[in-house]
Amino acid sequence: MRRYLTVLYLLLFLSAKSQANRPNIVFILTDDHRYDGLGYFGNPLARTPALDAIARSGTVFLNAFASTPICSASRASIFSGLQERTHRYGFQTDAILPAYMDSAWPVMLRRAGYRTAFFGKFGVKYPDMDKQFDVHEDYDRNNKYNDRRGYFFKTIGTDTVHLTRYTGQQGVDFINSQMGDKPFCLQLAFSAPHAHDGAPDQYFSQPEFDTMFRYVVVPRPPMSEDAYFNEQPAAVRAGFNRLRWTWRFDEPDKYQRMMKAYYRMIAEVDREVGRVREALRARGLDRNTVIIFLGDNGYFLGERGLADKWLMYEPSIRVPLVIHDPRQRRHREELSMVLNTDVSATILDIAGVERPASYHGQSLKPMVEGKRLSVDRDTVLIEHLWVFDQIPASEGIRTAGWKYFRYVDDQSLEFLFDLTADLEEKVNLAGDVRYASQLAAMRAGFERHALKYRDDRSGGPLRLSTQMDRLPEGAVAQAPRPIFEWSLSTNVGKQRGYQMLVSSSRALLDRNIGDLWDTREVRSAQHEQIGYMGKPLARGRTYFWKVRVWDGANRTRDYAESVAFRVE
Repeated sequence: MRRYLTVLYLLLFLSAKSQANRPNIVFILTDDHRYDGLGYFGNPLARTPALDAIARSGTVFLNAFASTPICSASRASIFSGLQERTHRYGFQTDAILPAYMDSAWPVMLRRAGYRTAFFGKFGVKYPDMDKQFDVHEDYDRNNKYNDRRGYFFKTIGTDTVHLTRYTGQQGVDFINSQMGDKPFCLQLAFSAPHAHDGAPDQYFSQPEFDTMFRYVVVPRPPMSEDAYFNEQPAAVRAGFNRLRWTWRFDEPDKYQRMMKAYYRMIAEVDREVGRVREALRARGLDRNTVIIFLGDNGYFLGERGLADKWLMYEPSIRVPLVIHDPRQRRHREELSMVLNTDVSATILDIAGVERPASYHGQSLKPMVEGKRLSVDRDTVLIEHLWVFDQIPASEGIRTAGWKYFRYVDDQSLEFLFDLTADLEEKVNLAGDVRYASQLAAMRAGFERHALKYRDDRSGGPLRLSTQMDRLPEGAVAQAPRPIFEWSLSTNVGKQRGYQMLVSSSRALLDRNIGDLWDTREVRSAQHEQIGYMGKPLARGRTYFWKVRVWDGANRTRDYAESVAFRVE
């Protein structure tokens, strides 16, 4: 018995010692924070001494990208470690499917004995945050108000404070509550520097920051000449990227005011990061706490006459990513292409937790430790698949030297850039016959990656069929009218909507061009007896059609395989 107790106490001691040696993790996520929005990169508008200090003592990833440049899908990817093409979560969908969150990194950390906490903008509809976090508070801008109250509605004591200040204090309070009995992972998800959309002033800072940049004149954005805007597809020129440019940047004085306010909000985040680091030092936790800093997507600040994100250009997809591990005592700059999906695998690796096989991302810990010089990838898949008329969906791939992308609803709109010679992406080579083989190679590379990350819950409708409208006996049809039907796979649930395309050629349909009929999004469960309502069809000709549906969770599924029909 005595020997048994001795062994038991030894095991408990070793377990406690092992647990005590596991590092704490602080994960800081900002919203709409440009890749160059740190003073570390030489940006004179970025007043970020705390973040710069983390960068100078940590690993800076110079080519970090959001796999989807929009907050909702990006955050779903950050939690799940999956590409948008797999999880299909976005603003239009219901809650993210539990299958994609059951192995999210906070769940895995809790199972491994970490205390987990979250404060700020979660950004993903998910009803079971208690499964992920021991302590949590989910909040974002208050859209009930189109003024400063959107950011000033939380209180510390009796004082109404800015959301940035509130989130920072939540982090400090959590750190001060630690008793040292187990390691912790704290995520702070700042709403800043996201604009308060709809408000005339857009960006709101705290009064003590109002004088920052008072005597500064902000330079005009690069590529702001009309020519760069005019070469955009019609859907982009008429969409939200341009509308929000008119909210923020269409007049010189407005541009000055908005730019300064945007960077004031970044400075406010930096101050809270400094307070969090001071709290760690005061508790003696700083030498065993890894800090990860990431922006959720890129951001246009007037380039090409555009604002916000969503598109495949570099300002929209590139993000800041810094990892500070105080145990390494080294500073590194890494050139490998890394993704937001890598953060989940990295957090688990830092904590000594096995990475789920479902994750698409790779751990960056070996690079932080100097054990590897790069990740095992030469191509990244970038996509924005939300079906929304004001933001045309697009998809593509990027390598170290090339970028290819296209617009989903008209795949003839293709773009090819030689990033070695043209990092600003000024010259589209897709129409240049000298680069035809490169275009074909990049197009094929995209198709391989799209197929790789497609999952069984994204499949399209089945068994498409076409018949001609049956008229009463003796009646003569003035114009042929086909009737369309399809079946649903078992995992679709109730169909929430559909979009049909009818084309005059298979080549057009393969590029998602319904030149004869494009229903756009139809909110309906109907999938039988749908009569043709497009342009007139000619007898004796063969036409082609396909359909995609919105499933029971309101996720957009893939298009079905195209089907030919002949009009007699």
